[in-house]
Amino acid sequence: MKTICLYFQVHQPFRFRRYRFFDIGKDHYYYDDYTNESIMNKVAAKCYLPANELLLKALNKHKGKFKVAFSITGMAIEQFKLYAPDVLESFKALAQTGMVEFLGETYSHSLVSLKDYEEFKTQVESHSALMEEHFGAKPQVFRNTELIYSDQMGEMVANMGFNAMLTEGAKHILGWKSPNFLYCNAANPRLKVLLKNYKLSDDIAFRFGNNSWSEWPLTATKYVNWIKNLDSREEVINLFMDYETFGEHQPRDTGIFQFLEHFAAEVVKSQSLSFSTPTEVAQKFQPVATVSVPHPISWADEERDLTAWLGNEMQQEAFNKLYSLLPRIKHCNDPKLMKDWRYLQCSDHFYYMCTKFFSDGDVHAYFNPYETPYEAFINYMNVLSDFSLRLKAAVPEDAENKEIIKLRELVDEKELRIKELEAALNKTKTKKTVSKKETVSKTKV
Repeated sequence: MKTICLYFQVHQPFRFRRYRFFDIGKDHYYYDDYTNESIMNKVAAKCYLPANELLLKALNKHKGKFKVAFSITGMAIEQFKLYAPDVLESFKALAQTGMVEFLGETYSHSLVSLKDYEEFKTQVESHSALMEEHFGAKPQVFRNTELIYSDQMGEMVANMGFNAMLTEGAKHILGWKSPNFLYCNAANPRLKVLLKNYKLSDDIAFRFGNNSWSEWPLTATKYVNWIKNLDSREEVINLFMDYETFGEHQPRDTGIFQFLEHFAAEVVKSQSLSFSTPTEVAQKFQPVATVSVPHPISWADEERDLTAWLGNEMQQEAFNKLYSLLPRIKHCNDPKLMKDWRYLQCSDHFYYMCTKFFSDGDVHAYFNPYETPYEAFINYMNVLSDFSLRLKAAVPEDAENKEIIKLRELVDEKELRIKELEAALNKTKTKKTVSKKETVSKTKV
């Protein structure tokens, strides 16, 4: 029997207001509260509330046979609390069914996994604590920002205690292999890897409402038959997508909500299909092979790489400038600065700077508050400049120098200890050599 793993991403960034050069050093509030609240209320009304209501009815109706998984960023939770507390309550209602799994990820929906392990671990732990606080369970499965994954990242995630991780079933990684099996990490085989079936996922997320698509209209019956007709040896169909697919990306009048409701019913009544959470998939199936991903992949754009966030010089400069502040951040105890630090790391800020066009460019324009990538870059760098000044004032350079001195002293102590051990080892070797020569000499006599 094939099983379907249905997973949704929920995220909203804190968007910056127009922050001018002349604001630097004078005004330390960076956020466009009106836009953030307006967008949250809009998406809540179109997607989160009606989709959660539909899922709750389906979960109660199908009693343990219908299951879904979510990853909800810390940024989204904070905005729910500020602007849409009823959305947070509706997610809690889903959690109480026991049929919904909440995954771990970075608190800030950041790209920190590419830069610093300790900061990555801190964000993941903060997010896990938030999930446990609101939904009653510590995440066991990890989903990195935008499904970013590599062998090294998988190993880091395994070392944090996660059992499995989600990523893109990218064609250039899989080659002839199918995403419809469970795999494991190449560096640490204990970590199971679930690969998105991008063809079937994108049929819903991107093509569903396109009346020029050859398969339009897509009905639940047709879609379930596609899954049934896959190779009988294939075991798991991973359908991963943005939750905003339902009602926002695909408006209500496309029939997307009816599709979701009927899809759940069609699978439940089927004799050859079932639903499973990511944890259940990792427990039920054995990995068929390792998946080798030496360079990071993601679920974004045609390339399925990092170019959506780090593909041009503006993005790279902003990214490197941001994380050059890490040595000081590690000594910062100011809660306001640490809050701004979390918000500055959000990957959306780099996404807005992307200069791609054509089909990918349309996706990049979605909810983008800037008219051009260059405007996004200038605005971000202005905010970052002001933040840097505040951070330098809060953590003077002498504090950083003291830490460097401490680290140097620690290194010197270790080097001295190594030399002492090497000397002792050489002394022991010399004694053994002398003793061996004396033994040989006595034997000859």
